[in-house]
Amino acid sequence: MKLMRIGPAGAERPVALREDGTHADLSGVLDPTTAWGFEDLERARTALAGAPAVDVGDERVGSPLPRPGAVVCIGLNYRDHAAETNAQVPSEPVLFLKLPSTVVGPFDDVLVPRGSGKTDYEVELGVVLGRRVRYLESAQEGLDAVAGYVVSHDVSEREFQIERGGTWDKGKNCETFNPLGPWFVTAEEVPDPTSLTLRCWVDGELRQDGTTADMVFGVGELVHYLSRFMVLEAGDVINTGTPAGVALGRPDPKPYLRAGQVVECEIEGLGRMRQRMGQA
Repeated sequence: MKLMRIGPAGAERPVALREDGTHADLSGVLDPTTAWGFEDLERARTALAGAPAVDVGDERVGSPLPRPGAVVCIGLNYRDHAAETNAQVPSEPVLFLKLPSTVVGPFDDVLVPRGSGKTDYEVELGVVLGRRVRYLESAQEGLDAVAGYVVSHDVSEREFQIERGGTWDKGKNCETFNPLGPWFVTAEEVPDPTSLTLRCWVDGELRQDGTTADMVFGVGELVHYLSRFMVLEAGDVINTGTPAGVALGRPDPKPYLRAGQVVECEIEGLGRMRQRMGQA
């Protein structure tokens, strides 16, 4: 099942894509403002065939998820990305958090922060949990807790992240720094999350072209690992890292983002997003 939310910011409503290409209005089935767990998704599947049709037309596409309670991010989780930034491949996952308020829609503008000279792009596989996770016993149990997947753009400001006091959070939590979407694709449609192609373009130039097969820690392993340190809930998101090609790792003069540029991120089977860079 593929779900999205359409409508003005703060007033989105959930719709699903039917097999015939039409869209079904699930407003009476899914609460558009609260996180969706496994039971909610099963109710949506049952209602899908009989739900009223809706023409998405020129409607704004919001984040396909109601605002998550937590966005947990994994740093340096692709071998080629670690190599391009001259970092060691980590022996354990590197964790940082993004504020839920960074989440915006897949076609909303992303704002270059005031004083920024090093705003960077990062296409990532976002993992959406379907239930509470706490002290899981195995990677398989972690994978079983995944409700689905989403394209995530983990925008970063590298000067804030690296040069302004040594904490990643300052470079990761600027407003609009985590577009999600366009679709939330449920797990049964992604049988192998370890073999997905990820790509990112800036003004039409392909900058990132990787595969989730290059992940250091896989999806189930990450969920299992995180559950040993924190309790996560249904609807929470895990950003699983980015492949090589980011501005930070390029050998040429660093092509960081500027207002007016356009970034596009795509993951095989999950859709494509597009953001214009604005100025905060």
